[in-house]
Amino acid sequence: VVRLNGHILGFVIGIIAALGIFAATNWLVFKGGEVVGPHLSLLGNFFIGYSVTFFGSFIGAMYAFVLGYLAGLFVGSIYNGVVSLRTSKTPR
Repeated sequence: VVRLNGHILGFVIGIIAALGIFAATNWLVFKGGEVVGPHLSLLGNFFIGYSVTFFGSFIGAMYAFVLGYLAGLFVGSIYNGVVSLRTSKTPR
């Protein structure tokens, strides 16, 4: 069974999450309108300093990268722990 590198998995998930927040925010900013992204602006409750603006998309991307990295690191460590338990009980 292949073990996962938690740092690589975290980096990839972090990049995908950061690009997702960045793209979603800028899509709404460029689309415009009277009220821009009321649902996405709720992330400001969790991401301090985030708003649905071009500058806010960078702040949201940083937060999303950090959370994605930590999530990938956590998933990788849990997966590797389960693999270790499963392979240690298997007779060779």
